[in-house]
Amino acid sequence: MEKSLKIAIKELNFFYRDFKALTDISLDVYAHEVTAFIGPSGCGKSTLLRCLNRMNDLISYRRIEGKILLDDQNIYDPNVDVVSLRRRIGMVFQKPNPFPKSIFENVAYGMRVNGFKDKAYMAQQVETTLKSAALWDEVKDRIHESALGLSGGQQQRLCIARAMAVEPDVLLMDEPCSALDPIATQKIEELIHQLKETYTIIIVTHNMQQAARVSDITAFFYLGELVETDKTNTIFTRPKLRQTEDYITGRFG
Repeated sequence: MEKSLKIAIKELNFFYRDFKALTDISLDVYAHEVTAFIGPSGCGKSTLLRCLNRMNDLISYRRIEGKILLDDQNIYDPNVDVVSLRRRIGMVFQKPNPFPKSIFENVAYGMRVNGFKDKAYMAQQVETTLKSAALWDEVKDRIHESALGLSGGQQQRLCIARAMAVEPDVLLMDEPCSALDPIATQKIEELIHQLKETYTIIIVTHNMQQAARVSDITAFFYLGELVETDKTNTIFTRPKLRQTEDYITGRFG
């Protein structure tokens, strides 16, 4: 089956004041694949992830050059509505960050913000989304209780459900398992496998075993540059560059 291009990053440079955090990044991301960004701390992977839904707009002293195309539209075009963009590109953060509201209200939040008022529709959408996030069976009897009473792994799946509830095209995940135990991590990884049928997923991870398990494509970054990108199996077994091999085998990092 022919792959469909979802995001095209073209010659992207990103600056924090005078510091160049990303240099000439060009990368294609295809629909219904999981793309993993790997590399040592400070290499630019999270900065790039935040460029994809313009989270970096919140930093006053940043500057960006180049293009990021979502379905052939430049997301940095002055006419782009950033709120609509973030509805299309959901984000899941490193630490679970549920709102201090009920489980139901956490998932319904995005729908309310976007003007939905039909209670029956919202209830159905909350249930459907929690099922998609493999959480419904665990929370259906306490849906109106505080989300803060959930375990860390459940909270992270709730945050994934919250991102999914407004039906985005793309899910960004910034080290979504780094605060979780191995069992919760396994559940999130299984969930990622299922979700790529519906979404395009980009995950930043420090855990190379996780990148090998969950991703179709792996991009290796070092000092703000994209060193190598390829099918995950190729990157981990036959990398083209010595630098990639040294990082993957633990010689540095």
